[in-house]
Amino acid sequence: MKNNTNTTNTGKRSRQTIDTAFPKGGRGDWFIRLLKGMFIGAGFIMPGLSGGALATVFGLYERAIMFLANITKNFKENVFFFLPVGIGGIVGLFAFSVFLSHFFEVAEVQLKWFFIGCIAGTLPSLWRQAGKEGRKPGHVLALAISLAVAVFFLRFIETAVGGAIPLNIYTWTMAGALIALGMIAPGLSSSNLLLFLQMYAPMTNGIANFDLSVIIPMGIGGLVTILIFSRIIAIVFEKAYGMLFHAIIGLVLASTLLIVPIHYDYTSLGGVLCVVAAALGVVLGQWMCKLENKTRTS
Repeated sequence: MKNNTNTTNTGKRSRQTIDTAFPKGGRGDWFIRLLKGMFIGAGFIMPGLSGGALATVFGLYERAIMFLANITKNFKENVFFFLPVGIGGIVGLFAFSVFLSHFFEVAEVQLKWFFIGCIAGTLPSLWRQAGKEGRKPGHVLALAISLAVAVFFLRFIETAVGGAIPLNIYTWTMAGALIALGMIAPGLSSSNLLLFLQMYAPMTNGIANFDLSVIIPMGIGGLVTILIFSRIIAIVFEKAYGMLFHAIIGLVLASTLLIVPIHYDYTSLGGVLCVVAAALGVVLGQWMCKLENKTRTS
């Protein structure tokens, strides 16, 4: 009898856990998820942030990874749950692309410093998050190796392609894959890499102008990457969390250092605006990290 009671209680707890993990909200909840999706969509192409980090802030990351890693489990329920998130993500992606496309034309250097500030503002939080399960010398070594390899590899690519990577169906597919990695690996800002490869401005222009030669291959690259790597990333995080997260920080540092505008007259008014833009970026990055920390502790 005692065992049966325990089994019954366990079953009740399991059902309660499932009900909590998969709430069925009304129109208000649907609209909230739509707004969350809009912010996440903007985060996909916002250097210094990542779709995965924003999904964590809004309490959607773990469920999204569970769904993508086991896509046939609770398929219908998850599709309806993430439908407004997906719609919002598309809207946010296009709206923010229009905004960034304009600013890249009038203030490219200042916008880059704003992005650098965003990254700097998130680094302390990334460092703490990387060490939440303990920090070993091997983890710091992984960061250093990742930083060195990334700098060498990115410089090699820059030299090989003559400063700017060619824009074609293959490189846009790669861009979509990088953006998707920023979704399934929180802390990885893939847009930094696209900035360094000089693909960022053409990407935002292409999305803003609804250029299908840009959008379709990016969509294919992103979808394939999510389907293939979401489960792999989940397993690696489970088995070697500290090692992977420190390696991600190394990659973030490398891509950030390499996008710093060097050849610019910082003695002009534009230089002052660069400082202001960087400071605003730091504030935004720190604010987003505080939101993420509140989400984890709530």
